Amino acid sequence: MKAVAFDAYGTLFDVLSVTALGEELFPGKGDALAQLWRLKQLQYSMLRSLMGRHRDFWRLTEDGLVYAAKSLGLDLTPDKRARLLEAYLTLAAFPDVKSGLETLKRRGLRLAILSNGEPKMLEAAARSAGIVDLLDAILSVEEVKIFKPSPRVYHLAPEHLQVRPAELGFVSSNGWDVAGAASVGLETFWIQRRAAEPAEELGFTADHTVRTLTDLAPLLRG
Repeated sequence: MKAVAFDAYGTLFDVLSVTALGEELFPGKGDALAQLWRLKQLQYSMLRSLMGRHRDFWRLTEDGLVYAAKSLGLDLTPDKRARLLEAYLTLAAFPDVKSGLETLKRRGLRLAILSNGEPKMLEAAARSAGIVDLLDAILSVEEVKIFKPSPRVYHLAPEHLQVRPAELGFVSSNGWDVAGAASVGLETFWIQRRAAEPAEELGFTADHTVRTLTDLAPLLRG
């Protein structure tokens, strides 16, 4: 193993950390807004891939927010829309992320983000989380104009990190993302952040299942 690519949203960055701001702006509706927003964000990425109508993740995230607010009957003023979108640039990293990446970096592994996110939003989130200096690359689907789990996305990581696919590990907390990477032959690591969450029934399972990023080091020998 020479390199590791990480999913960003839900794996490194807690997308539900926007709940607090949602609750501040819409009392009693923060959790519902965050949950529905995330659901539509994922749905739109997959639907646009199937439609062949790509739209970058920043604009797609805005579309998901607008839908969620309308669905919940919320008055999403321009100011509130802007504040919620800006929160995506400073999402909280999970507590295990920085220490987990630091340990892997010390092992001599090349580290990268491989995400649906738009490059500027990924860069901003990584800087906000204090992990940008630990990364050798931040890879976005904007290079291929299609979202995960398209095989074209997963091929980006070995190409950019200049390793063979067999030398690359892929890490995600999203089961469908793990299945996508496994389907193209990458060694996969599922961060099972919720103990009760079952594996996806897609015919491709994770090679390894752990609870946190700090559990990866014993499995990844640089």
